[in-house]
Amino acid sequence: MSKTLPYSPAEAVEITSPELRAALETALKLAKTFGFWDVPYKDAATTFEEMDELDIFYWVHKAANPILRMEDGVAEWLATDASIVALPEGFDKERVITLGAAGDILQVQADGLSYSSEDLYGNVADLLFEQSISFANLESPITTQPLQKEVVSDRGAPVQCCSEGQFEVLKGYGGKTFTALNVANNHMFDFGVEGIETTQSVFAKNGIVDIGTNRSRDDYGRAKIITKDGIRIGFASATFGLNGREMPDDEKYRIHVSRLSSKFVAPELDLVKCQIDDCKTQGCDFIVASLHWGWEFEFFPRKTQVAAAHELVEYGADAILGGHPHVIQPVEYYRTKRDPNRIAVIAYSLGTLTWGFDAPYIALSILLNLSLAKGTLAGADKTYIETATVTPVFRSNVVRSGALETRIEKLSDHLDGASDRHAPKYVAELKRYADLVLGGGAGQGRAPAA
Repeated sequence: MSKTLPYSPAEAVEITSPELRAALETALKLAKTFGFWDVPYKDAATTFEEMDELDIFYWVHKAANPILRMEDGVAEWLATDASIVALPEGFDKERVITLGAAGDILQVQADGLSYSSEDLYGNVADLLFEQSISFANLESPITTQPLQKEVVSDRGAPVQCCSEGQFEVLKGYGGKTFTALNVANNHMFDFGVEGIETTQSVFAKNGIVDIGTNRSRDDYGRAKIITKDGIRIGFASATFGLNGREMPDDEKYRIHVSRLSSKFVAPELDLVKCQIDDCKTQGCDFIVASLHWGWEFEFFPRKTQVAAAHELVEYGADAILGGHPHVIQPVEYYRTKRDPNRIAVIAYSLGTLTWGFDAPYIALSILLNLSLAKGTLAGADKTYIETATVTPVFRSNVVRSGALETRIEKLSDHLDGASDRHAPKYVAELKRYADLVLGGGAGQGRAPAA
């Protein structure tokens, strides 16, 4: 494992105030001694502008000690039986497309990209770039401004960014790019309007659909539509915030922002519902909600999120793809009341695909593969999820010939002593976290063919 990367974001924290540093050290010692942050801190903020000192201390604690336990009551709300995913009896299948979804793509140490350009996605390309639609969340806006190092400090929110050259490595594999990238996330305004427009321009040049940003006021509140093999897929989107970076009133249309994870109010879903309505108006066969939300370094969603997810799928979303926590969270298979034949798949957090940290709980992410079947049931046109496959993967950072090399690896390829890149203890930790969230035997799935 590379020694050139910090283990976790807790190691990257820079506190300039001696008083604040002393208070942080005291809080961390008390939390370790008494274990009061072994469970989710009920009143914690996740939105930067809502954070007080205690919220910051909790964030630093869980960055080094991820929260392994659920809030009370969450287990009873989550439906995690994947065996119920099947086409209904009597469904006449006409055509099928596939969707491969990955988690957050964040800033990576520059040389890690330079030496990984041919191999970054090579071992998972079948799960992403051989699918009808490939999707991820790009959390590093592309900019022409000088790049900044990510720093977690008391001076302000950390910054994410990448150059167009770095994006050339991140965008795809073997001549294929992601079909769509969500950019409604808390870092999208880190470089202001220039970062938004540069990202949109580079996407357009590469034929990538940007999910969650808009080019005109008329686009605000509207979904993005992708049609493959006669199946229309609508993408709704929103981010919980912009890390306290306030957009001018005349620019607020540019990013879909909604208070999805506030510590003061219940999740505000109207903007997402507006986009779902737009999908229905445009005749979409299947609707995906891309939500940037939740609490970082917590392996399970909060009750407010589960309730919000259920509300959105009852409103019309057929799948939810979540990001932001930087760790994986469960995938739920929810039978809707609006259509008892419909199983909505809810991925609360797909984890972080690329980032500049080595801790196994942060290196681990999941790829979600869905096969979507369009046909008729009792004479009505329907599109249902035929199969859903979850594959644990991890970000493998090693030093080769003095240079950092980053690759995305399937966890299953490194089990039972098969890894030539990582020590058994590291792989065992990856497996432990995968099993915690996904159940024993995690990582043996295979994606459907496109």
